[in-house]
Amino acid sequence: MSSAVSPLAPTEVPDMPVIGGVRLATAAAGIRYKGRTDVLLAIMDKGTNAAGVFTQSKCPSAPVEWCRAQLKGAGSSKGGLARALVVNSGNANAFTGKTGRQATTLTASIAAKAVGCKPNEVFLASTGVIGEPLDASKFDGVLGTLADSAAPADWMGAARAIMTTDTFPKVATATVKLGKAKVTINGMAKGAGMIAPDMATMLSFVFTDAPLSSAVLQALLKSGVQDTFNALTIDSDTSTSDTLLAFATGTAAAAGAPKITRAGDPRLKAFTKAFRAVLADLAEQVARDGEGARKLVEVIVEGATTNISARRIAMSIANSPLVKTAIAGEDANWGRVVMAVGKAGEPANRDKLSISFNGIRVAKSGARDPSYNEAEVSEAMKAPKIQIKVALGLGKGRDRVLTCDLTKEYVAINGDYRS
Repeated sequence: MSSAVSPLAPTEVPDMPVIGGVRLATAAAGIRYKGRTDVLLAIMDKGTNAAGVFTQSKCPSAPVEWCRAQLKGAGSSKGGLARALVVNSGNANAFTGKTGRQATTLTASIAAKAVGCKPNEVFLASTGVIGEPLDASKFDGVLGTLADSAAPADWMGAARAIMTTDTFPKVATATVKLGKAKVTINGMAKGAGMIAPDMATMLSFVFTDAPLSSAVLQALLKSGVQDTFNALTIDSDTSTSDTLLAFATGTAAAAGAPKITRAGDPRLKAFTKAFRAVLADLAEQVARDGEGARKLVEVIVEGATTNISARRIAMSIANSPLVKTAIAGEDANWGRVVMAVGKAGEPANRDKLSISFNGIRVAKSGARDPSYNEAEVSEAMKAPKIQIKVALGLGKGRDRVLTCDLTKEYVAINGDYRS
């Protein structure tokens, strides 16, 4: 965890309201560092429904496999119910073989005993170094103490406990009406490097008091990540541990919120918009806290043959080390953008291509814009947020992704990561 807060960190942090049926506690379990808060326990009321989306890596962590197993049969009495979430930082429990699987079983057993539930009602997530065995016995006693002290309010402490190389805790909240009742959505996330999600960010957790079934939550997550976490990249590397879990306690039913069991229920429209806004807020905060980042970068591609083609081209630009280092150097080097468009493998016509940086068009119809002014563009590139817009002139496909620049600090952080 870096000692210097990212210059792109939000200037305002929301007041995180209480979510009915959720209690939180954190502690220092000594997972990797002494005296550092590194474990989070969230306790949910009975009847809480859960859903999740996970990394598409072919080398998933043991906690990812554990959560997938608990969500099998979601919507029935055999899966999708949650009473506890245990998250640790400092050790990813990934590429740890049989030992890793035993660690998840032991952690869930300790948590279940502490909370008073079944192990299959415990969800797990780990983040940190890959390949190092996780000593789950360190949770023994700690989780019991946390269960006794858990309280509804400390969302910032919870978000801080799951940080690794993050420089600030990431939280977001929204309040919306469901039926005639007010419901709340709270989210937290961590992620600074190894971020090219194929579902979500490294770790993110969303809680609501809305009475939603597991199937509805799953549908919300699946659609919600596409233009939020899946439209985000820091360094093109997909983590072994990517986990996004959502929990619905249903306590707002007592205030008149209707129980929603169908994703297409028209009463869910405002909630869906608010839910996606929370995911989008968290995804942008991850981009703002990319390892070593000094610039938030928005890439917009329009005029593509399809939206899918636009996404692939946008990701090609956002993942290009040459584009990202040019931005770090405050250089509007459109030649590197042209390179990234050309290598994407998607339909493109060089002679129809136009490129803009922060609203200033630097290239038009396959050549430098006739009105190009070096001084004007150089000044625009000093801004903390850079928008790159590419117009392909081929169709109506459009997409938007977020990334950050690539600085010397990124190399320094990752060169020393295991040390």
